[in-house]
Amino acid sequence: MNAAKKMPVAVKVLLVLQGFLSLGAIAGGLALLTDPSGELLGMPASAMVRMPFHSFAVPGLLLLLVFGLLPLLVLYGLWKQPQWAWSYALTPFKERHAAWSFSLYIGFGQIIWIMVQTYMWNMVSLIHVFYMSLGMLIQILTLLPEVQRYFMLDGRAERS
Repeated sequence: MNAAKKMPVAVKVLLVLQGFLSLGAIAGGLALLTDPSGELLGMPASAMVRMPFHSFAVPGLLLLLVFGLLPLLVLYGLWKQPQWAWSYALTPFKERHAAWSFSLYIGFGQIIWIMVQTYMWNMVSLIHVFYMSLGMLIQILTLLPEVQRYFMLDGRAERS
């Protein structure tokens, strides 16, 4: 699709950020599934007070799937731009490759995840600030005009 088009630096950075988020979430999710008490990751026991779960197993599974495996799929989609017929039912942006939309979704999801986590824990730590910033940076990069043009379908990049 964009084989003849040079990949902008912003797209390359977006790929790295999606990969970084994915690897961190896979490691964190597996650690929470291995030790649902959260002790392995130094999670405070006080974090459980406002949570609707009795252990970190459910958040660990969500972390693994939503922010570990899903960003890997998005990374693949951004990089290779495969024709996923199913994916266009999940995006209102029909003029761009669906992986572009999914990148937006991952950024929004990351921001929401951190907001909910800081609310439930009733605290903000440096890691929260870092991962909130990562979600925002994914959003910013995804919305850059050169990134949007790169993911236009059917040669429509010339319209911009």
